[in-house]
Amino acid sequence: QVQLVESGGGLVEPGGSPRLSCIASGIIFRIYTMAWYRQVAGKQRELFATIDGGSTQYTDSVKGRFTISRDNATNMVYLQMNDLKPEGTDVYYCHAVSPYVAGSALWGRGTQVTVSS
Repeated sequence: QVQLVESGGGLVEPGGSPRLSCIASGIIFRIYTMAWYRQVAGKQRELFATIDGGSTQYTDSVKGRFTISRDNATNMVYLQMNDLKPEGTDVYYCHAVSPYVAGSALWGRGTQVTVSS
């Protein structure tokens, strides 16, 4: 079954450092660019971190605090978030797309992260 499944969300205190995980199944993981998006209710989903091969990219809002990584042996992509702020309360989504596979874009169902004391 082709799917992405996120985990690791929940309630986090301000300044906390949660790690999100996403496991991919049913795809040739190594040829996919993986990404993390976030979305707050009523707003568009926002891309903030991508990884393909060995290169990563981040938006300025998370650069230096968040780290995206992947393990091609286990079909996993991770998001380490450090010094999480209350405005980081969002639903976080895993995304996969491959330039080699037409119509390959995949989304996970998302995991809620709530930053609150």
